[in-house]
Amino acid sequence: MSVQSKAAEQFARQLLKLSVVDGSVSPSQVAGVLEYVEAHKPANAVMVLNAYKRLVSAELSRSAAIIEHAGPISDAIQKSIAATLTAKFKRTITTTVKSNPDLLAGIRVRLGDDIFESSLSSQLTSLAENV
Repeated sequence: MSVQSKAAEQFARQLLKLSVVDGSVSPSQVAGVLEYVEAHKPANAVMVLNAYKRLVSAELSRSAAIIEHAGPISDAIQKSIAATLTAKFKRTITTTVKSNPDLLAGIRVRLGDDIFESSLSSQLTSLAENV
């Protein structure tokens, strides 16, 4: 990594810190950061903006959970999962529900790089690997 790209990455991280309010990315703060970058044109602006975009995208994905399910799932269960994840990770977690018949039964929750799974499919796979 060159000195220029390290500096751009460091500056992008500082800009990300300015964009996060109460644990989540604020659209108004992002707009303000982009206005600042446009007005002040930092060195290697394209590198800074690319790094900033990547960091904001990663931060957003840390707060968006995808709940995959094999059978029907009620709104109450979805809200309960969101509340539990919000308490566990100490930031607001939004959820999206997606049907996945390959699970056979149960659910899989993806939050960023974390996967929480309790499905018949995963239990059968584990059993097959141990036999």
